[in-house]
Amino acid sequence: MNPDNEPLLSTYTLPNGVELKNRIAMAPMTNFSSNPDGSVTDAEVNYYARRSKGVSMVITACTYVTPNGKGFHGQFGADHDGMIPSLKQLAEAIKEQGAKAVLQIFHGGRMCPPELVPNGEIVSASDVPAEKGGVSTDEPDVKPRALTEAEVEEIIDAFGETTRRAIEAGFDGVEIHGANGYLIQQFFSPHSNRREDRFGGSLEKRMVFPLAIVDEIKKTVKEHAKAPFIVGYRFSPEEPETPGITMGDTLKLVDALAGKGLDYLHVSLNDFFSAPRRGVEDLTKTRIDYLLETIDNRVPLIGVGSIYSAEDARKAFKTGVPLLALGRELIIDPDWVQKVQEGKEAEIVTQLDKSKQEELVVPDPLWNAIVNTPGWFPGVS
Repeated sequence: MNPDNEPLLSTYTLPNGVELKNRIAMAPMTNFSSNPDGSVTDAEVNYYARRSKGVSMVITACTYVTPNGKGFHGQFGADHDGMIPSLKQLAEAIKEQGAKAVLQIFHGGRMCPPELVPNGEIVSASDVPAEKGGVSTDEPDVKPRALTEAEVEEIIDAFGETTRRAIEAGFDGVEIHGANGYLIQQFFSPHSNRREDRFGGSLEKRMVFPLAIVDEIKKTVKEHAKAPFIVGYRFSPEEPETPGITMGDTLKLVDALAGKGLDYLHVSLNDFFSAPRRGVEDLTKTRIDYLLETIDNRVPLIGVGSIYSAEDARKAFKTGVPLLALGRELIIDPDWVQKVQEGKEAEIVTQLDKSKQEELVVPDPLWNAIVNTPGWFPGVS
């Protein structure tokens, strides 16, 4: 093995004492492959198992915490106790291969396709439609209904209940999905949150909902987990909309999150080395550098974004980030980590081979989405 890769493969202990066998996690990625009732399919379970051997931790695709939070066709659910056997199947498949299993939990808010939620009624912090019609739906300007305060409290409770189900299903942790324009981010964003109650208005009030979810989940873990249980939080650093979340806003949220006793923070980036677009003085400094500076070693940060080769990973680790997540890279080459371990990094595949769906164990709905979206994956034009 290349000695320069030793930092990638060294163990890492999270704040709660859980030891990760190396510094590489699988990033959460929607796979559109669950059953219509929200239970996981065998194809999905096999897909995860195929990618769980080398990495230290697998963060699943997001699962919805309430029926009106379902954001994708073919998304698996965790909104009631009847889903626990399905969740257990997924947790066991990941853990059997030697990785920690972390369930990403979310509510889609205004990004939910109306046909997937009860009565077609989509909800959000306020009645402001997503500018581009939403990530998950093609319908332009679907107007959400603003949640009442009581409903907001119910959703906070639902995040706690879903965490309990994750514990009962045998997961090693949960990741709170506060990124990519979904409900938690909708409360933090001045674009989608125009409320005038305790959940909106100032930057501090827009942080109330995300921080309340963290508190509820921490409380649930204390009550129900019999062993150390990982709690992470994923966030997107900026929004393109005006008004929208700026890098400066995110640094204030990250500062608050870093004091919450979480086990990690996870930034959502397409490019690890990207620079901020606004809200900070120096727009040449990378977002990762700003985040590490603000966190100041209080909580581990997982970096992500177009880390295709071992060389890319080594360069990323030089920033001081303790953990990296690989997403598309593990779909293209599920043996990425093993190849680094065995000194075969030159054999890592960095372009998708469109003739190898079966060998790569990728379910049909995900495969079809990949090959029909030019530019999403290297090798797909």
